[in-house]
Amino acid sequence: MSDDLPPDDFGGMGFLNDLMKMLQGQAGGTNDTARQLAHTIANDGQSEPNIDPAERITVEQLVRVAELHVAATTGLPVGSAGVSVEVGNRSQWADRTIADYRPLFETLSSAMVAGMQLPTDEIPSTDPMAAMMANLSQLMGPMMLGMTTGSMVGHLARRAHGGYDLPVPRPAGQAVLVLLRNVDDFGRDWSLEPDDLRLWVCLNEVAHQAVFSVDHVRQRLTDLLQRHAGAFDTDPDRIGQQFGGINLTEGPDAFAGLQDKLGDPDVILGAVRSPEQDAIQPDLTALVAAITGYVDWVMDSIGENLIGSYPMITEALRRRRVEADASDRFVERILGLELNAEQYDRGTAFTDGVLERVGTDGLHRLFTDPEALPTPSEVDAPGLWLARIDLPS
Repeated sequence: MSDDLPPDDFGGMGFLNDLMKMLQGQAGGTNDTARQLAHTIANDGQSEPNIDPAERITVEQLVRVAELHVAATTGLPVGSAGVSVEVGNRSQWADRTIADYRPLFETLSSAMVAGMQLPTDEIPSTDPMAAMMANLSQLMGPMMLGMTTGSMVGHLARRAHGGYDLPVPRPAGQAVLVLLRNVDDFGRDWSLEPDDLRLWVCLNEVAHQAVFSVDHVRQRLTDLLQRHAGAFDTDPDRIGQQFGGINLTEGPDAFAGLQDKLGDPDVILGAVRSPEQDAIQPDLTALVAAITGYVDWVMDSIGENLIGSYPMITEALRRRRVEADASDRFVERILGLELNAEQYDRGTAFTDGVLERVGTDGLHRLFTDPEALPTPSEVDAPGLWLARIDLPS
């Protein structure tokens, strides 16, 4: 469709021309759209300062401390050449996260718009509205990629402390992330000792980095997340039922109604969730539970002796992670992550069950072989896992 459409191409409804031009612009600059939207949401449209170099050096020193302790506790190689760190503000965190999550969001966007395009032989040549909708469906993919990525990452950047607030693997060998503004703001809100809190966050980041440095763990979780993202149901009838009653010919009011629908996570997930995702969910949830349970054990093993105010900080941060707001919950749910208190407790129970039976050497078997990753039933019954990997329980 050309950019120089006359204003009456859609029966005098110039706003439809404006919509098409907007979508065409987004289709040509998806990554810029995502970054701009993420920055706007993350900072409420305001500018933000860069990190003071002295503060950056302080955090880098804390990461060195965390790296030594995590390596000694887990026995895992924390990256092939050690751990580097990026200390950034919200915009910098968002830029890095957009790049790291791009393959996952591309899969998600493709799945959510697949099947929306009508076959060309079913488009009446004399119906400008049908032609407009056909072009709209072609442009929907790039638009949704930019808007979905920017919106999700922008909301995450408002409260993230590091790169692993969501247990989503990032590319191997990348520096860990610390979003210092949010860390320090949280510390002031909760009257926490600043250096202790910063070290806690660094430990958490390095512990996750160690787990995701294990190739088969990173590959397995990445595969499950990608399969979940690619399995959204694109049945036009189901989507039509959710968005029924919205008539695009009614002008801007119709798009206001569409925006309200798109802002309701239950409507979106109800429209597109598929039986295939329901089948994937138990494996995804179980693996995440086992990983978070293990990371929590690593944190407790190190932090209780290293960080003076560790119990107070841990209580505040673990309460925070299960009290996420609606926008964060939407991101978690659309990625297939079940990050509620029940699932964290499930991971803790699995880890405690293994430790009670066979100690730390048995727990470390999680990372020796792809076949050693627990199944959903084994996460709920550690004895079954130990029996399958031939450890006496």
